[in-house]
Amino acid sequence: MSTQKSRISDEEINELVCKLQSLLPESRRRNLSRASSASKLLKETCSYIKRLHREVDDLSGRLSHLTSTLDPDSPQAEIIRSILGS
Repeated sequence: MSTQKSRISDEEINELVCKLQSLLPESRRRNLSRASSASKLLKETCSYIKRLHREVDDLSGRLSHLTSTLDPDSPQAEIIRSILGS
C-alpha cells in the first residue's frame, strides 16, 4: 500500500472528530468549544469512556451481589434472568 493511500486527509479527520463529538452526552459537549482541539476532544472522550467503565463495573458488582442473595427459584430471580437473557 502506498503512503498516499494510507494517509487520512484533514477533511476526514475533521469529519471523524465531529462524529466523535456527537457521541458525547450534551453535558460533556458543553465543556468543549467549537474551537477545541482534537486533542481536547480525545481526552474528554477517554475520560467519559473511563467513567462508563467504572459505572459498568459498579453495576455488575451490585447485580452480582443481588443475584447471589436471591433464591434462584424466586420471581425476582426469574425477572433478572429474563432481563439478562440467561
